[in-house]
Amino acid sequence: MTALLLLPLLLPFALPALARRALGRLAPVAALWAVTVCAVVLAGCSLAALGSFMLIGLLKVPLFAAVGELIHPLRTASDLVVLPAAATSVGALAVCGWTLVRSVLRQTRAFRAARAEAGRRPAAGDLCVVDSPRPDAYALPGRPHRIVVTTAMLRSLDGSEREALFAHERAHNDGRHHYFLAAAELAAHCHPALRPVRDTIRLAAERVADEAAAASVGDRRLTARAIARAALAGQGAHTERPGFAPAATAGPVPQRVQALLAAPLVPRAGRAIAALLIACTAVSCAASVAGLADFHHRVEIAQGDQAP
Repeated sequence: MTALLLLPLLLPFALPALARRALGRLAPVAALWAVTVCAVVLAGCSLAALGSFMLIGLLKVPLFAAVGELIHPLRTASDLVVLPAAATSVGALAVCGWTLVRSVLRQTRAFRAARAEAGRRPAAGDLCVVDSPRPDAYALPGRPHRIVVTTAMLRSLDGSEREALFAHERAHNDGRHHYFLAAAELAAHCHPALRPVRDTIRLAAERVADEAAAASVGDRRLTARAIARAALAGQGAHTERPGFAPAATAGPVPQRVQALLAAPLVPRAGRAIAALLIACTAVSCAASVAGLADFHHRVEIAQGDQAP
């Protein structure tokens, strides 16, 4: 049981490298879906493993054993292994919960402030122009979706570049990319190895929007130029927006520009990377389910409901 529950805690360390390779080998939209789903599943499995270790440790304490109606000792690995693992799990879950609550509160405040700012401005369709000396543009989710752009950003681009920028941000809203970014943020607080994956998911979302904008305006070079000029204009500017609101200036812009100027991606060995992601997710799920089932069986034995 202990070995099975350790697997969901170790497998997330393999995801950052796999995620980077997936973005280079798969189409951006496929990479976005595959990496996000894998990150969320691995995060959930790791939380299940930590919770199981915590419960095992608690049931070793006579008070909690009585509450659990255990009439026999719970058969587990040595207490020298189980009790430290349980204590570590309690600490890890506490840290995860605390950082997640802080992030949710911070993101909620930023989102409300951004929606309030957009609500005070007249909108032309889905476009909301904010009078600000800081160049910025981002896709703001909500009802209705908005494309928020500052006057400083509009002055930094010419007419065709603005259209490419607006197409990029509309692609974010149409693709509901804020859900992917929120899921990546959630997973990052569940396991430290998933924090680098958050940046990969953000880059994948930007790459999807880049390709959609290039298809919309019919010019990959124009889209690359618009993104580069927007990023240069906004460099060093302090922006007030929620982290799950995608923006054209986010991520490693030189890498995105290079991808746009290159030929459209022809997936190479994409099946192998997809298979590795599926295998990683499946093994983590199987180990979690098997470990939890074994733990439940041992608890039933300790309660006298089943024979050893």
